[in-house]
Amino acid sequence: MTYRLGLTGSIGMGKSTTAKIFAQLGCAVWDADAGVHRLYQKGGAAVAPMKAKFPKAIENEAVSRERLKDIIAETPQALKEIEAIVHPLLGHDRAAFVAGAGADILVFDIPLLFETGGQERMDATVVVTASADEQRRRVLERGTMSEAQFEAIKAKQMPDVEKRALADYVVFTDTEEHAKKQVKEILNDIGAKLANA
Repeated sequence: MTYRLGLTGSIGMGKSTTAKIFAQLGCAVWDADAGVHRLYQKGGAAVAPMKAKFPKAIENEAVSRERLKDIIAETPQALKEIEAIVHPLLGHDRAAFVAGAGADILVFDIPLLFETGGQERMDATVVVTASADEQRRRVLERGTMSEAQFEAIKAKQMPDVEKRALADYVVFTDTEEHAKKQVKEILNDIGAKLANA
């Protein structure tokens, strides 16, 4: 029996680091963002349908995320059309991962897990969290976005306190050692459930 664990958390909360810890401890990890990247790259499954609908989004035979951002900024309803193309393809990518995964515990790293109702497909959910100050510091330290862009992304995401209330497990990512200790506890708990199933 495979156990499906949904991993989520707002921007800058330490989700990527936590996903790596799960992988190091023997879980198979599917990353939604990496899945989208596969779909958008040259030869990816989303290139042809996106080219048909949004020819301006194509650059060097791949889907350009920068160009998509411009299209969405100009035409906000384009986002729904893009999602209608990408979400089913991402579902196929996820199904292929499940079919090929050899681990007992499958971790699905999905930024908008609760926002999209993805928790319905999971056996349990993990939310990663940190203080608001720490979150802001991490994001702005990356140097890839302005404070205004950070606030805009945060506004689209469910508030951290709501995510934590919905989660089966919460991982505080104040330090990597603390995060690893909590991940081990989660895996022990799931292992006990699987043993008794």
